[in-house]
Amino acid sequence: MKIINIYDAKTQLSRLLREVAAGEDIVIAKNGTPLARLVPYQLKGEVRELGFARGRIRISDNFDAPLPQDLLEEFDAGSS
Repeated sequence: MKIINIYDAKTQLSRLLREVAAGEDIVIAKNGTPLARLVPYQLKGEVRELGFARGRIRISDNFDAPLPQDLLEEFDAGSS
């Protein structure tokens, strides 16, 4: 990990970004106190294509039907 002061970071930003892209972590400091860290940007996983699970998942026709009265009463009994 490389530590560099703010002034040098401002004047050498392009070079520092090339180093970060190559995998280097760089800490930017003010008067020797670390303030920020430059690290390579990483995507949060792959973007999934819509419909990728088509044919693998089945939702029943009554999925959003009202619950039976006895089950609703169980929910109400647990809230008191």
